[in-house]
Amino acid sequence: MQVPFTKMQGAGNDFVVLDGVTRAIELTPERVRRLADRRFGVGCDQVLLVERATRADADFRYRIFNADGGEVEQCGNGARCFARFVRDKGLTSKGEIAAETLAGVIYPRIEPDGQVTVNMGVPRFEPAEVPFEAPARAAVYDLEVGGAGVKVSVLSMGNPHAVQIVPDVDTASVATQGPLIERHPRFPRRVNAGFMQVLDRAHIRLRVYERGVGETLACGTGACAAVVAGRQLGLLDDTVAVRLPGGVLHIAWAGVGQPVWMTGPAVAVFDGTIDLDRL
Repeated sequence: MQVPFTKMQGAGNDFVVLDGVTRAIELTPERVRRLADRRFGVGCDQVLLVERATRADADFRYRIFNADGGEVEQCGNGARCFARFVRDKGLTSKGEIAAETLAGVIYPRIEPDGQVTVNMGVPRFEPAEVPFEAPARAAVYDLEVGGAGVKVSVLSMGNPHAVQIVPDVDTASVATQGPLIERHPRFPRRVNAGFMQVLDRAHIRLRVYERGVGETLACGTGACAAVVAGRQLGLLDDTVAVRLPGGVLHIAWAGVGQPVWMTGPAVAVFDGTIDLDRL
């Protein structure tokens, strides 16, 4: 089955985007893993499948598959690329698009300069909603990682995040602690592990070890989670520039009960066609 695809990236977080609106596309975990493989497939952090909406309040259904083949709830950089994809491919002429995800409906908006702003929804902090095993909600939790104690802020941006503050992201133990935190038994659905360096009240640096992917050049929901965590600890203002290895995202959050807004780039790299039956 020959299927067109578009390779896209948002701040270096890269995607294979498929049009499931004009044709039916069946993605199995094995097909996703092969598509995402950088030697045997196209290569990406996530595969995005755009389909017809299944609910009346959405324009499209937007599905996200990590490189390990698992379908996940949310992806901020992917949401921006999704919005540019449906506009660039003529699937919609809207400036603001309602996208159905496993985490609910989100509303990416294409800005005049080509960047995309996304209402990422209201962060959730109750441990059961993350999900995270803890007796009660707290601003910071102690987590045992590899025999050492780590302090993390835990929240959901539609997907689970554990954010820790580090003195320098360049020397942070992302490669060693990242996979241990991702699969820590207190996170029954695994977790995205963020390592945040606070530069000042309006600027942070961030590295993220993503669930089912490994460290990526950027993580949109991770940037949102880091800013929320920093705001909860009184370290950050309501608008913050987040510098990730792949680029800068701008995050705004007014406080508890309010949605998080993310603005950043979404770029089409190239188009191609692949035979899914040969994967």
